[in-house]
Amino acid sequence: MNLFENVKAVVTVRQAAEHYGLKVGRGNMACCPFHNDHTPSMKLNEDYFYCFGCGATGDVIDLVARLFNLSKYEAAQKLAYDFGIDPDKPPAAAALRKPQYPLAKAFQKEELHCQRVLCDYLHLLENWKVQYAPETPEDTIDDRFVEACQMLDYIENLVDILTFGALEVRVKTVDMLQKDGMIDRLEERLKRTAKEVDARDETEIG
Repeated sequence: MNLFENVKAVVTVRQAAEHYGLKVGRGNMACCPFHNDHTPSMKLNEDYFYCFGCGATGDVIDLVARLFNLSKYEAAQKLAYDFGIDPDKPPAAAALRKPQYPLAKAFQKEELHCQRVLCDYLHLLENWKVQYAPETPEDTIDDRFVEACQMLDYIENLVDILTFGALEVRVKTVDMLQKDGMIDRLEERLKRTAKEVDARDETEIG
């Protein structure tokens, strides 16, 4: 069996959802993390999920890939790491291994929140670096291009730490991000940018 088959044979969709901080209620229903969901609309079946609100669907690897903005292979690697799965052993043997450090629910929620904010900001910076790059040496340099150049590598490194780092490092990183207010500032930055885009779109339509 390959890595994908091993992971899907060992970890159910519900196990992964709960491990990464989603609250699963009656009937295996949860609030969908992929749209603004206030009432549980995502059904977590044994081997696949489906959201009745936005239509998001897939298996356990798809779920983790979307949660953390990873490729399917990276998501499978993360699941294998977090659930203590040895990709070279058959599922029966792999299932006997437990995560070395079971994460506390509170930390799972905080880490997931930090990852989402950082990933959203990372994608924004990637777009800005292309969209606002000066076309000639004489062009005025846009502040958003400068911000992208200054912050891109740092944010990308933080995302990598929270996705693949050892638990001790991830705990320290989440604590640092929260204590210095960085996550709150980035959230406000993202909200402000979204409002600016909406206002510009309304002006163009009008």
